[in-house]
Amino acid sequence: MLIISGNNPYSSFGATLVRDDEKNLWSIPHDVSHTEADDDRILYNLIVIRNQQPKDSEEWQKLNYDIYTLRRTRREVRNRWKRILEDLGFQKEADSLLSVTKLSTISDSQNTRKAREILLKLAEETNIFPTNWELSERYLFVVDRLITLDAAEEFFKMASLTYPKKPGLTYLADGHKELSHLPFPSP
Repeated sequence: MLIISGNNPYSSFGATLVRDDEKNLWSIPHDVSHTEADDDRILYNLIVIRNQQPKDSEEWQKLNYDIYTLRRTRREVRNRWKRILEDLGFQKEADSLLSVTKLSTISDSQNTRKAREILLKLAEETNIFPTNWELSERYLFVVDRLITLDAAEEFFKMASLTYPKKPGLTYLADGHKELSHLPFPSP
């Protein structure tokens, strides 16, 4: 049965089959029927809402900027990962290692815990992801592939060197620096 989104663009992901909405959006990596990642859904919903607005209205312009910013941020994060993969010697394989589709699976279920730990460690101890970035499940698949290639720890080391976490300084999604505290002592 097809559902066409009416007034609520969040009710479905376009015209899709009725499904177990929340659990079918990559929240269960072993679910072979998963469709799109949450960040894909957010982007799609922003586009749907924008397209319902009168073109060039203030709301349309705001949504258009949000769409542009989200796409740019995703591209920036992907480029950071690609740069590290290439620095590790995966010049020819970088694009395929970063390619995650709805058919992607975790190679070994025992790797899932380790991949999640490394991904969280990357988020907490490096600036490979912007500060306000929600971790995307797609990078769990990439880390799983790196574990299989025995390159996950080297990737983390390279990310730590290339995108170190600096105390008092965080990077926002738009690439601008944000001071969490002043670098000078208070009088």
